[in-house]
Amino acid sequence: MNQTAIVAGGCFWGMESKFQQLAGIVDTEVGYTGGFLEDPTYRQVCQDVTGHVEAVKIEFDPTLIDYRAILDAFFTFHDPTLCRDNCISQSSQYGSIIFPLDEEQKAIAKAVLSEMRASDRYDCAIDTIIQPASEFYPAEEYHQDYYKKHNLQDVEDFTC
Repeated sequence: MNQTAIVAGGCFWGMESKFQQLAGIVDTEVGYTGGFLEDPTYRQVCQDVTGHVEAVKIEFDPTLIDYRAILDAFFTFHDPTLCRDNCISQSSQYGSIIFPLDEEQKAIAKAVLSEMRASDRYDCAIDTIIQPASEFYPAEEYHQDYYKKHNLQDVEDFTC
């Protein structure tokens, strides 16, 4: 039975594209979560009037990739610090957030975040937070599979 993870780490286009390349990922969907406005639009999220962030909902096969590996990948796919002029420091819609869907995911998220903060992997403090999952609102269709639709190949260079 497939499982679901939800994370936010900068622009959802590039984040989605990178997750799609991992073995065991069954499906992805970009959207908005973590805020207070029901059924927000991209324009509203960008205007910082919703409390939502751009996020990726990831459906995965736990026999091929586990939740911990999803989070390990998440930390390689974006800069979770505020030390550079990065997406996260530019706009509130680009927060670095893990949204656990149950207590097991929450425990794993806490462990991974603690390990990341204790490591010397980053020059600056990690700004990632763990926030209980809330309603996930799919983004408009033109945002889904953005890199595939626009035939963009180099996901290594995705930016805001």
